Amino acid sequence: MTTDSGREVYLDHHATTPVDKRVVEAMQPYFTKHYGNPASKANHSIGHTASKRIEQVREQVAEGIGARTGGEPVAKSIIFTSGATESNNLAVRGLAEHAQKNDAGSHIITSKIEHEAVIEPCKYLEEKGFDVTYLSVDEYGQVDPMAVRDAIRDETFLVSIMAANNEIGTINPIKEIGSVVDDYEDVWFHTDAVQAIGAVDININEMGIDLMSISGHKIYGPKGIGALYTDLKIKNKIEPLQLGGGHESGKRSGTPNVPGIVGLGKALELAVENRENRVKHVEHLRDQLWNRLSNELDNIILNGHPEERLPNNLNVSFPNVNVKELVRMSLTEHGVMAALGSACASGEDTSHVLEQISDDEDRIKGAVRFGLGKDLTKEDIEYAADVIIKEVELTESIFG
Repeated sequence: MTTDSGREVYLDHHATTPVDKRVVEAMQPYFTKHYGNPASKANHSIGHTASKRIEQVREQVAEGIGARTGGEPVAKSIIFTSGATESNNLAVRGLAEHAQKNDAGSHIITSKIEHEAVIEPCKYLEEKGFDVTYLSVDEYGQVDPMAVRDAIRDETFLVSIMAANNEIGTINPIKEIGSVVDDYEDVWFHTDAVQAIGAVDININEMGIDLMSISGHKIYGPKGIGALYTDLKIKNKIEPLQLGGGHESGKRSGTPNVPGIVGLGKALELAVENRENRVKHVEHLRDQLWNRLSNELDNIILNGHPEERLPNNLNVSFPNVNVKELVRMSLTEHGVMAALGSACASGEDTSHVLEQISDDEDRIKGAVRFGLGKDLTKEDIEYAADVIIKEVELTESIFG
């Protein structure tokens, strides 16, 4: 897209990220040279090479999220999927189907601000006879661990609470929630960690997580690849959602996306290795943008927790602004790309997340999400801030 300045500043990194060049390089041989089907490993060397690489990445992913036993990564705990949506569905619906078949519970606990990939499966399960408790959150979007404890009952088999919210960036007290769930036998804890991976220190063993969903394209990896971590104690309790060749230990049939799996592994490796520097960088840029906006615009509201939030997230409301006009036309014309909310729910009129933390309709309808990335510069943020401030003031005068 050509803009009047010739400059583009992408501030929608929660929706997706550009693939890191090092990830592309790692993937490249598995498109053209090591192109074998892993299921053919017993037949020839090309299939064996692909299969061996997948197992190496399985170990790499387990290592990256702290899934270890006796000092070694638990590779068998990783199930590769097409992305976080499938991982969430496999965790929630797969475990629910097993519970229903084995009379092992009928009650699920989640929150009202989960991603649609958790909320929709829960609604589906309600139609199948399950009971779902949707926990409220506080004014910042956090789930109270004690509310989780209070909601657990004899029929509960699953608690699913996201690690960090994809819209307002609020980080949940996952370790504390995991500790609560751990007190109950046969109640399992799932977390959607899609936005948290690479931004928050995630350690499976230390946080009491039994199942965790991750996605490649949120951490500078390719689209169409994700993974579900499953504690080996419950791996056999997950029913597959699709049947076929029995791939991924029988939990997810379909020819593995070998280049994608390699890309996910490399992206996670880079995210973990460089997390401290990345976090400092994007935090600085986020604060730079917030300081400019809050100092130069009178009517602006920060959404989400002021401190316990993703380092690259800035969600603000401009109550007197037509933000659809602002984001989709005014900012875009100047090469600044942001979002009204979750990219996966862009058709919604209002954010279900904002509706849970505020009853101010102008605040809810005036929310804009800025997602910062590792390759942005101070100059990018200064340019974006100049454009946002100018266009907000102009849009206010027209639509206010």
